[in-house]
Amino acid sequence: MIYTIEPNRDYRDLTQSDHSDNPCQAIKADATRHYDECYRDYLFAWCNSDNLALHYGYWDQTSPYQQHRALLNKNQVLYQKAAIKPDENVLDAGCGIGGSSIWMAKQQGNRVTGITISAKQADYARQHANRHGVSGLATFEVADFCQTPFANASFDVVWALESSCHALNKGDFLREAWRVLKPGGRIVVCDGFLLQRRFNARQWQALLTCLNGWAVPNLCTRDEFTQLLQQQGFAEVNCQDITAQTLPSADYMYKVAKRLQPVQKISQWLGFRTPAQTANFLVGLAQHRLFSEKLTEYLIFTAQKPA
Repeated sequence: MIYTIEPNRDYRDLTQSDHSDNPCQAIKADATRHYDECYRDYLFAWCNSDNLALHYGYWDQTSPYQQHRALLNKNQVLYQKAAIKPDENVLDAGCGIGGSSIWMAKQQGNRVTGITISAKQADYARQHANRHGVSGLATFEVADFCQTPFANASFDVVWALESSCHALNKGDFLREAWRVLKPGGRIVVCDGFLLQRRFNARQWQALLTCLNGWAVPNLCTRDEFTQLLQQQGFAEVNCQDITAQTLPSADYMYKVAKRLQPVQKISQWLGFRTPAQTANFLVGLAQHRLFSEKLTEYLIFTAQKPA
């Protein structure tokens, strides 16, 4: 049997959601639950209190990085790719627990506003910013990146690192990014994208495991996202394929999940793991198949709002 994924549809299992009649609210509720309940899992098994990274790393093959350095290196790569200047005002759209926002404020001196739909994440991010000494530069608010409270033309840069995937309709996110960007401002998006839309049963199950585990409704293809950027009016659209530099992170995640599998099984049997935590663990195994079977690619998009 062949399964197909189409744009703007939610393919996740909504049995845990209280908003199954409203897809956007369901996604937001499940994403909030995921990040709130998996906070300590991420700090234990993936990132640390320095990088605060809830994303894949960038492993430079000419100068291999350890996991911690690769996670920090991703910020540097995106910062350079978007040609961000220290005096520019950045919106971190989907800021997580503040990792990229704090890095930009601490390492580059930027003023950054991070937004997340999770009140707990915003609070964690404020605590981390204070601990890193950049609470005056990096601030955090609870907001939906498809409908923010900011005025038109408020930011020089919109930064979306593994966050735009959570939007049911990626065009909604891009329209809001366009609205809050100043003329001449730039957007940088880094995320996973589909290489195909048709899957066999085994591939489909791996894809659904990832969508469910990370509260992602669907994924775009490269061509589709390029078209959405152009339709919105963005110019100088550029796409860089960094799948090769991401694969070591996918391997690392898989190995960590395999190593923790006995602990996960025992903890789950004893009732110590929530459904969201178990689903997140399962992604660690399934995501590797998406990369190894070349079902997905990992890209950086940059584009500019004409002056």
